Amino acid sequence: MLRRKSTLGRPGSILPERRAVLIVIGADRTETAYLKGLRTHDRLGAVTMKIVEKAAAPDRLVEYTRATFTLGEYDEVWCVTDVDHYERDGGKVTAAVALAGDDIKLAVSNPCFELWLLLHHEDCAAHCAGCREVHARLRKHLPQYDKTRLRFGDFAAGLDEALHRAEKLGDDHTRNPSTGVWRLVGAVLEKQ
Repeated sequence: MLRRKSTLGRPGSILPERRAVLIVIGADRTETAYLKGLRTHDRLGAVTMKIVEKAAAPDRLVEYTRATFTLGEYDEVWCVTDVDHYERDGGKVTAAVALAGDDIKLAVSNPCFELWLLLHHEDCAAHCAGCREVHARLRKHLPQYDKTRLRFGDFAAGLDEALHRAEKLGDDHTRNPSTGVWRLVGAVLEKQ
């Protein structure tokens, strides 16, 4: 879509319309550092990302997003969360899927976001016992990996491979391993 804007005092210049994407993350640091690194690395010209952290269970994250933001102000609205223990503690991921409806998209990783990071370095199609297993496998590639100090540069070279591997796994949150982060990243990079 094109919109007329004035640039440098020249009325009537035509510039591509920027897409606005709201991303609400149900954790802190790791996911935000990755997405900010992606934004800097790829210089997302036609996309503006607003990233908000809200430590909350998946269903509460969707409720918070719906209550706090005017969803119509954004071209896409995403919630990023892990399955972790939430599904066995009351089906909170399944509840989030139902609450999201058509206007909020979910990027759910089973068992955790670090699965998405691992896919930048290796295939992972077998069941993961939990986040500790995923972290251990990730540290084989990045011995100094620290989720509180993520460096996007450690993942940049494997981005296309991660997109391909994650798409093969699918984004059904009930399947371990799986991640929907590839859909979010693809949308932000306009690869979908």
